Amino acid sequence: MAHDHEHAPDHAHAHDHERGPVADASVRVARASDAPAVGLVQAVVFREAYAGVLAPEIVDAFEPRPFANAWRATLEGEQSSDGVLLVACAGEQVVGFAAVGASDDADAGPGTAELLVLGVHPDARRQGHGSRLLHAVVDTARARGREELAAWVLAGDDATRTFLTDAGMVTDGAHRERVVGEDGATARELRLSASVAPE
Repeated sequence: MAHDHEHAPDHAHAHDHERGPVADASVRVARASDAPAVGLVQAVVFREAYAGVLAPEIVDAFEPRPFANAWRATLEGEQSSDGVLLVACAGEQVVGFAAVGASDDADAGPGTAELLVLGVHPDARRQGHGSRLLHAVVDTARARGREELAAWVLAGDDATRTFLTDAGMVTDGAHRERVVGEDGATARELRLSASVAPE
């Protein structure tokens, strides 16, 4: 699923440790009508994640509408057979999202899926939404015959790295400088991976 958003690096960000059951909490495949809610969550999550990492003018460019427009175009367009956008809901309200697709890393095998982005709105964290999204990502990858899951995270984002390592992913030694601004600004990212092959 191609969704190269301007000023929008892929980022797994989900400070979301279990606090207890949430009424009517669920995860489902996104619909085009979810695009505005996903755009709002992504803008909030990215502003928080990249504050202090990127220049303020780049962070200020993380607005809901461009994200929403990009997701709507993706959801209404011809869908990749491998790309899926999932949303976490509290009742009918979308409070988180995750996208999974085929990895395009040069060293990735054909059985590698990538967690392209994962985020939960700050007001909805610590309620299990991130964990449910990650489980759904793994299920989606397995359903497509993938045996490995990879994710790129900001090098300084200890909370997200801890969330993913607690779920069984490990830093595999790969790193990159990702261009995240039209001025050539970059952010250092580390890759985590895990086997998702059925046991």
